[in-house]
Amino acid sequence: MKVPEKSQLEDKVYKFKTKHKEGFIKLEITKLLEEFPNVDMKRFNNALQCVTGMIIGRDFVTYHCDIYKALICGIEKRDLYFHEWD
Repeated sequence: MKVPEKSQLEDKVYKFKTKHKEGFIKLEITKLLEEFPNVDMKRFNNALQCVTGMIIGRDFVTYHCDIYKALICGIEKRDLYFHEWD
């Protein structure tokens, strides 16, 4: 799999069709990850620990920016850098 440029990855995440404009529900994250079969899931999940999100109805919504950073970590097989924490 060819690793996408960060701008392409950002477009993919922010233009992904989601139920809520604020971000992703779990099913949508799963669908997005299908496009990246070589992502390091441990690094992806580590990057999502302790992120803020919101509840809309019965859905927990993870913000686009957090999914984007987690994907970068999973693709690059690394943890979040200190400056990436928000």
